[in-house]
Amino acid sequence: MLSDVRAIAFDLDNTLWDVEPVLERAEQSLAAWLQEHCPRIRLSREQMRAAREQLARSEPQNAHDVSYLRVTTLAAHAREHGYDERLALEAFEVFLAARNEVEIFADVAPALARLRRRYVLASLSNGNADLARIGLEHTFSVSLNARQIGAAKPQRRCFERLAQELLLPAGALAYVGDDPRLDIEAARAAGLRTVWMNRRALAWPQELPTADLTVNDCAQLAAALRA
Repeated sequence: MLSDVRAIAFDLDNTLWDVEPVLERAEQSLAAWLQEHCPRIRLSREQMRAAREQLARSEPQNAHDVSYLRVTTLAAHAREHGYDERLALEAFEVFLAARNEVEIFADVAPALARLRRRYVLASLSNGNADLARIGLEHTFSVSLNARQIGAAKPQRRCFERLAQELLLPAGALAYVGDDPRLDIEAARAAGLRTVWMNRRALAWPQELPTADLTVNDCAQLAAALRA
């Protein structure tokens, strides 16, 4: 089914690691730093999220850039509470450091090593994970995120940019992700082959065409592709 595939690109969050506990710890680290250094900022996590969402609505050209949204709203919170807005960069670094303390699923490293023997590997994410900090920088020949592209999945240009960077036609590229719509439906619409990473044993949305391949983890992916 995927015999013509020459490169495999991966989503990151919830595909190669579980992101929810990571983001929870990152938010806690940020809150603790703000309490120590900017105690007059007494906004809840929900209020700060609402501010980011409002900024995204008011600046749709920047809505894809989660780092920009967080830094810009942190600067506004600092300014509004009588602090130097440059503290936003320090606060964001605290968040980002914790955000990159991920626990990669045990199946990932050995499976990617197997796949690299046969395929070019790449990554494409909407998030702001730093593969150098995580230790996966050299695993992928191409690594792209929404900020670099200027757009976020499910926009077609994300996948077109990926194929362009890999110097391959879309049909020679398989995209692996956990989200049926942002990853699978969007990649298929751009002409890529698709692999649904269903780690949580979820039901596939009946209104969508199924992925070319469904796997539970990266080990099953490598086995299915006989890597």
